Amino acid sequence: MNVTNPSPHPSERASGPAISARNLTLTLGNAAAPVDILKGIDLDIAHGEVVALLGPSGSGKSSLMAVLSGLERASGGSLTVAGQDFATLDEDGLAAARRGRIGIVLQAFHLLPTMTATENVATPMELAGSKDASERAEAELEAVGLGHRIGHYPTQLSGGEQQRVAIARATAPRPDLIFADEPTGNLDVSTGEEIVELLFARRAETGATLLIITHDPALAAKCERVLTMADGLIVSDTRNPSHKEAAE
Repeated sequence: MNVTNPSPHPSERASGPAISARNLTLTLGNAAAPVDILKGIDLDIAHGEVVALLGPSGSGKSSLMAVLSGLERASGGSLTVAGQDFATLDEDGLAAARRGRIGIVLQAFHLLPTMTATENVATPMELAGSKDASERAEAELEAVGLGHRIGHYPTQLSGGEQQRVAIARATAPRPDLIFADEPTGNLDVSTGEEIVELLFARRAETGATLLIITHDPALAAKCERVLTMADGLIVSDTRNPSHKEAAE
């Protein structure tokens, strides 16, 4: 896989769903005290879908996202993501599968404090072998409204600006899939709305599949599909025929 190239046009992507899971399980702890986190998830998400994932704390939302994005290895079941069989990959294989194909935006930003905005965005692409990572990073920062902050460090940026950097880092490689876990959770309402609009706009430009974990019904209403979890299972899967993307 040539991770230095942008993600393919949607028509060139692997056939079948962007994500396909069958009887997906995740058990943590040890043999003496196992804890079943995911209890048999069946799920298909089409290429380009915008999906919200709702549910109370402890329902398994973040664990499901971690497994679907390759940050955590499932304990059982089958899982195909972006045409790759995640169930057969070890941790190194999952890390390789993520590069250039999966972008992740988290509530806590997770920027490296000793790196500038440009370096934070460029580093994952450099590790993937991109020869023009810095130029692409600067272009993406410009696209998210931070062209004037490319040399600033995280401590010199507001919370909203840090999340913009995190979005730029996730979208710069033009991934097939973007996962966002409570991306506005550490932001005030106004800044959070701006971040949502930006995230939807960057997704729309590439046609990527977007899965958002949120507690915000207004954000869920912007998605075309809403999944609800409870006790390690998907208990509701509804489509919103009147959804309106924030970028529109």
